Amino acid sequence: MLLQLTISNFAIVSFLELDLRSGMTSITGETGAGKSIAIDALALALGERGDADSVRPGAEKADISARFRIDKLPIVQAWLSEQELDEQGECILRRTLSREGRSRGYINGTPVPLAQLKALGALLINIHGQHAHHALQKSDYQRLLLDAYAGHQQLINKTSQFYQQWRQLSNERKQLKDEQAQWQAQRQLLEYQVAELDELSLDDEEYPQLDAEHKRLANGAELLNDCQLALNILADNEEVNALQQLRHGLKVVSELCQMDQRLSPVLEMLEGSMIQLEEGHSELHRYLDRLELDPERLYEVESRISKVMELARKHQVQPDALYAFHQDLTRQLSTIDESNHRLDELEEEVAQAQRQFLQAAERLSQSRQRYAQSLNKQITASLHQLSMERGRFEIMVTSDTKAGYSPLGIDKVDFLVSTNPGQPLSPLAKVASGGELSRISLAIQVITAQKVATPTLIFDEVDVGVSGPTAAIVGKLLRKLGESTQVLVITHLPQVAGHGHHHYFVSKNSDKNDTQTQMQELSEENRLQELARLLGGNAITANTLANARDLLVS
Repeated sequence: MLLQLTISNFAIVSFLELDLRSGMTSITGETGAGKSIAIDALALALGERGDADSVRPGAEKADISARFRIDKLPIVQAWLSEQELDEQGECILRRTLSREGRSRGYINGTPVPLAQLKALGALLINIHGQHAHHALQKSDYQRLLLDAYAGHQQLINKTSQFYQQWRQLSNERKQLKDEQAQWQAQRQLLEYQVAELDELSLDDEEYPQLDAEHKRLANGAELLNDCQLALNILADNEEVNALQQLRHGLKVVSELCQMDQRLSPVLEMLEGSMIQLEEGHSELHRYLDRLELDPERLYEVESRISKVMELARKHQVQPDALYAFHQDLTRQLSTIDESNHRLDELEEEVAQAQRQFLQAAERLSQSRQRYAQSLNKQITASLHQLSMERGRFEIMVTSDTKAGYSPLGIDKVDFLVSTNPGQPLSPLAKVASGGELSRISLAIQVITAQKVATPTLIFDEVDVGVSGPTAAIVGKLLRKLGESTQVLVITHLPQVAGHGHHHYFVSKNSDKNDTQTQMQELSEENRLQELARLLGGNAITANTLANARDLLVS
């Protein structure tokens, strides 16, 4: 629950520190005193959007801190643990807002994004504003209230999970169908191209080998003549050859070595050269013996190269890239074939996901129907208490699979009401007057709040349009709610304020240069004075004090 709220330089508040307790706390004050300022500041600490205009004139920044006791809130403790934020039985949310519009949020002293402040704030406080009855007229908000009362979040999560699966698979199927429509136009061309390249059957390394073989065959005569010339130069010419000359030089150096051993390395090099020359001569002979002029093979190689070049030009690739191009076309054709198989699989997967979603949505719908019946009885009984003795309330849950699916199922939720005998049930917005709508909204908020796990509830002038005996009933409902949770009620009705376990008074002090809003807790005597003021205005009489004493619930 909320233990303390500290506000600094926010709107017309210079500094305010509130220590709060369990039960129902009434907050009253003069018109224009700023009874809702503390709630607005608290909303900022809970992650709501703010602007620089909220900073008190003359101040550099607004600073709001809210301290909560969480030792009995395992959901909050688990959230803090998951976010790796310290918790020691208490939790402090802080928000600063600068004159330049810069905003910062903190949880237990750790800077956090506003989204985290908002997520944690939703687990700690639920604020019911005076305009909640406007939202109450919207079907989505009506469904939200019913779900919050039912508390079947696991059913919603399961339904949402199956919806997301169905949606993802349906999108994949649609994308694949769209792609197939494009691919089918290319399929015939791909099949022709792949068949043509299959017929060529070019290997990965074939073209470089063909090119090398063609060079050899095309230059066969020149290779033959030049090899013979080289052999003659090396050793075959009987008159003069390199081998003969090297032998003679080797003999001379060998004789020189006998005179000077320092020439031994030269002799060794020449002997090595002699060996290399003889081996080179032998290898060249063997090459020449194997060298054949083969016009038929040359024709075959040239024909093969011609086919490769022709297809390479046709597909606008280099001849040595034709094999890779062939493989790429084959993969594209295979992808189309695989997509047909995947599409068959997707059809079954989409159908299965749809069945799972509809089963989960049906279970969610049944739960909504069950809790709607419970709410119908409670809200109708509450309307009777709130001076709508002939009022009747009913929640209609309509399941319609043809209207489309959503993460929240297949249901449309409508709040129906009949305020007069013989009047048929009709949508809330079309039947209720402003005052009736306020009372219906209040009944719904009080009853649904009893089932919501939020430890602190704030009602900001939700009793607008209510007066007299009805207001007393409202006070009783809120006080009863305060017995199980912390309730803060901003009100202008003495019949409601008198039911509070605690009472704060909001005042505004102004001089020529400054305006200050303050809040102070009232003693029992001061409470009587305030209730008398609410009853009769500033002229407090013995009668108004007596009436106030009757309204004050101890």
